[in-house]
Amino acid sequence: MVTTMPFRRASFALTPPSVPIFLISLALALLALIVHYAGVRIPIITPARAFDVLSIAYVVMLAGVLLRGI
Repeated sequence: MVTTMPFRRASFALTPPSVPIFLISLALALLALIVHYAGVRIPIITPARAFDVLSIAYVVMLAGVLLRGI
């Protein structure tokens, strides 16, 4: 098993996100882009909320990078 060393800068370590966190973030981002650019209708995600979903995808990825174990 290959382990990666976290990148240390200041007082926190950056680590790669786990595969489930990455896939959740990727799925949210793709849904937001499909709704906005392709005009596909998804009941939960309206075109007015596509940016909000894209922001949530970014926050999920950010949490996966900053927090260990998720």
